[in-house]
Formats: sequence, C-alpha cells, structure tokens
Amino acid sequence: MPVTYPNLKGHKIILASKSPRRQELMKGLGIPFEVRTKDVNEDFSEDLTAEEIPLFLAQLKASAFKEDLSNKEILVTSDTVVWLGDRVFNKPQKRKEAIEMITELEGRSHQVITAICLTSQSHQVLVSETTKVKFGNVDHQAIEWYVDQYKPFDKAGAYGIQEWIGYVGIEKIEGSFYNVMGFPTRLFYTELFKFIDL
Repeated sequence: MPVTYPNLKGHKIILASKSPRRQELMKGLGIPFEVRTKDVNEDFSEDLTAEEIPLFLAQLKASAFKEDLSNKEILVTSDTVVWLGDRVFNKPQKRKEAIEMITELEGRSHQVITAICLTSQSHQVLVSETTKVKFGNVDHQAIEWYVDQYKPFDKAGAYGIQEWIGYVGIEKIEGSFYNVMGFPTRLFYTELFKFIDL
C-alpha cells in the first residue's frame, strides 16, 4: 500500500456508484473502499448548464445517504456529462438515440465534465474537472456497429473512450483521460486527502 494511505486515519471510503468504470478506477488507486448504492431520481432543471449539471447531480446522489453515514465514513458520489455547444448529452435511452449522439459528436470538439462530491457527517466538498475531446470523422456503419456491439447505454454521450470507438474515433484530448472514463483519479486523490485533513 502506498505510504500516503495510512493518512486515511481510520476513515472508511464509501463509493456510491454502480459504474464498473468508477469501481475499476478506484481499485486502480489502491484505496480500500466499499460500494453502496441507492436509486436516485436524476432529474435536473433545464436552467442548469455545463458543469452545473454534474455538480448538482453528484450532490443530489449524496443527499440520499445523508442519514446513513457513520463517524469516519466518507461518501464518494460522482456524475459525468458530455457538453456540446449549449446541449447536454446524458446516457442514451435506446439504440437510435445512441447513434444520433455519436453522429453529432463526430468531427467536433466537446467537453466531458465530471463532478465529485465528498461527504462526511460533518462536511461536504464539491469539485469538478473538464476534459476537451475531439472526435474525428467516423463512418456511419462503424457507429452503428459500435452501438450494437458495445451497447453504450450507461455512458454519457453514448461512448466509452476506452472502447473500440475511442481507439478509432478520438483524435485529440486536452485534460484527464480518466475523467473521460468517468472519474478524474488525480483530482479525487488530491481532494480526498485534503478532505480528511479538514
């Protein structure tokens, strides 16, 4: 275990996410954690834009656990959105919507914004990170094949950068690769140990 991790000072990390990518990235950090999830209605006001949306949703997810946290437990909630122009791309509901989303993204730059909310019995911190992603041109049949094979219905913007479409479609990124996967690991690592010392 890395020498810094004893600085957890007896805290228990609770990841409130069903996302296999977030769980995988947390495991990669080597920080011990437990997964607890609750179903939360993720509706948000149309007045919210860009980073306001994932910040609101990450805090909303945390509110479902407000009465459940024990002393020394730190809850981690998160949300990721894709922002193109003045529109948010959340998770597609069906095949047609997923194909349309990727088709709109191709040949253009968009932002991937992930918010992280850290919550304990005594305090809460909200942070976010933005990565700029440029899609190259992708053949329409290839987009259809990707959606049919990978079924990206649990992914904001209908794509996973770590999957086939990322290999052939992503031309350039500016910022954290892991943020595009749905969890900015360096930001989390930095903010977690700040949080513990508050």
